[in-house]
Amino acid sequence: MLIRRLPSTAIYVTTTVAFSRRSPSPHSFGAQTANSLYFKPKFSLLPFCSSSQTSCEFTDLLSEEPSKRGPLKPGLYLVGTPIGNLEDITLRALRVLKSADVILSEDTRHSGKLLHYYSIKTPLMSYHKFNESQREQTVLKRLKVGEIVALISDAGTPGISDPGMELAKLCVNENIPVIPIPGPSAVVSALSASGLTTNEFTFVGFLPKHAGSRKERLIASASEARTQIFYVPPHKLCQFLEESSSVFGFSRPCVIAREMTKVHEEFWRGTLGEAKEAFSTCQPKGEITLLIEGKANCIEETPSECQLENELRQLITRGHSLSSAVKLVAEGTSMKKKAIYSLALRKFGNKIEAKDSN
Repeated sequence: MLIRRLPSTAIYVTTTVAFSRRSPSPHSFGAQTANSLYFKPKFSLLPFCSSSQTSCEFTDLLSEEPSKRGPLKPGLYLVGTPIGNLEDITLRALRVLKSADVILSEDTRHSGKLLHYYSIKTPLMSYHKFNESQREQTVLKRLKVGEIVALISDAGTPGISDPGMELAKLCVNENIPVIPIPGPSAVVSALSASGLTTNEFTFVGFLPKHAGSRKERLIASASEARTQIFYVPPHKLCQFLEESSSVFGFSRPCVIAREMTKVHEEFWRGTLGEAKEAFSTCQPKGEITLLIEGKANCIEETPSECQLENELRQLITRGHSLSSAVKLVAEGTSMKKKAIYSLALRKFGNKIEAKDSN
């Protein structure tokens, strides 16, 4: 998963797993307090043994009982690759990468390190969002003559906020086999350790560039009972928290997962309001998967006047006009906008008039 924006794609998933969530305790990245959850894996980005040792070990495993496995059939193989730690790759993925006629790679330099580590000599061909359309017919011709083509992204599962979706569609339409080789996924990894509800969730991925489109997507997500999962570039985290807290409400629980499976893997838990405050002056590094708890299905309680006043005050303090603040607060509650506007005039009208006159 590269830190970049792709068209927003929502994936809805429902399972039958029951899970009860305990109230999250907020903390900031790197804070090693009693309430913090700070993972410091003992392994580094590379596994503990040397490249040659590891390659020999996996070569031995892959060569066992070849008659039972048989040769790979021709087709497009979507191969999941590690999202950080190189040990997170399956034996089946290594066998496919070794056996393929060509490997389509998002960044050949990046993928070359993984292949070198496991002594895989298969040729690489670049395949990324800027050349997808140009490569499709070339790849299709190779598949039609019976070649084995493996597609990998820089990290995780191809086609999930990474190149691969259009090629898979094309192959399906041409009756060419598309074979998934399951592997690491930032979405599932973050969800499983989040502490939020896992039986239903929506994977949104990267939000659109356009502000209006982003707001529409957030409004749609805010009304869902499913856990909402986003990919957020680190330099856009403050913007995301600003926009999402205004739509979801400051009290909605969230989890920020950063650098998963790597040396500095960290999870932050709290509310969107607390996250906004915690990261207002601190921009974290590394790739971020951000989860927001779904909207409660129970009958929504009418917020107290004190709660409404606090939300209005925060928005006005940050520079929103009275009408803008009222609109944002109204979007996060079942109360009528007219009632909130009346409260806003009563609490802040005189102050704003005095400020304007000065």
